[in-house]
Amino acid sequence: MPNFSGLWTVTQQMQAKGASTWPATPGAPTIGTATAGTSNCASVTFTAPSCTGYPASVTGYRVISTPGCFTQTGASSPLVVTGLTNGSSYTFKAQATNSTGYGALSAASNSITAALATCATYTTAGSYSWVAPAGVTSVSVVVVGKGGDVRSGALSYKNAIAVTPGSSYPVVVSSIYTTRSSFNGNATVSAGYWTCRTGCGGGDGGNFGGAGGYTGAGGAGQLNGNGLASTGGGGGAGADYYNSGCAIRWHGGGGGVGIYGAGINGAGGTGGGTTNPGGGGGGSGGTAGGSTTSSSPGAGGDYGGAAGWICSGGYTEGVNGKSAVRIVWCSGGARGTPSFPSTNVGP
Repeated sequence: MPNFSGLWTVTQQMQAKGASTWPATPGAPTIGTATAGTSNCASVTFTAPSCTGYPASVTGYRVISTPGCFTQTGASSPLVVTGLTNGSSYTFKAQATNSTGYGALSAASNSITAALATCATYTTAGSYSWVAPAGVTSVSVVVVGKGGDVRSGALSYKNAIAVTPGSSYPVVVSSIYTTRSSFNGNATVSAGYWTCRTGCGGGDGGNFGGAGGYTGAGGAGQLNGNGLASTGGGGGAGADYYNSGCAIRWHGGGGGVGIYGAGINGAGGTGGGTTNPGGGGGGSGGTAGGSTTSSSPGAGGDYGGAAGWICSGGYTEGVNGKSAVRIVWCSGGARGTPSFPSTNVGP
């Protein structure tokens, strides 16, 4: 601005304003998207204002919540606002500042609901490390083993597993049926194919069929007939077709099982003869197995259903249902104490 000292005359003030060198705060940023975090926080994005004021250098930003006026400052987008109240809804506005001061508030963001993380879910094959959150000393875990080689996966769960906040615990989601999925090693809670091995609060998978249930077995295949339904919330078996004279055998895919607690039983697949032996229904929210045709064996349902298969001058197996591990806990009063098969273990 002009190098005037002391009191400015009206003429000098008008000259500074005309030259755009009068001290001015920045314009309002353009608000972006607010995204709820997992620890009663939200990440808020925004873009810089087109008008930076004078002196023409934005030095930082501020994001403010409504309600509560929870505030976070920083040099750039995004800014993470913490301290939100679990279960409450919030919108956010942003401001830019320069050496003159904070400028106008932006428009309000979308609304988010603050939440605490109370579960961790692993459904992609691999080895992982789960870290117990602050204040969490006990977890409940459900594990579903991968099906394979005409054997469907088992389901296993265990409650009130003691953990130490900040400590890491290994998680394995098996990629092949001969390897068990597990939490904190096979001795804590694990499940392979066909049978539950350790920490067995759930059920076995039925041979040729559906994934094991929370309290009973998955459906099993039977010769030249409809697949059997599961018991205890597992997956139903696919239908089977067998022609000994032609040495042909087809089997529909077995139904999978869900990982959110006990629910309905999976229905058995219906027979289709040489057309398409149907896949078994999913139990407890799991997905159904696929139908098998003369050229394509149906897939096993998620999680843990046995694949459909064809045996006609050679053996062809479909894709087996995946493994899964889900860890559930209470945090800050959110969720309540979880206990499989059905207490506070839903999504």
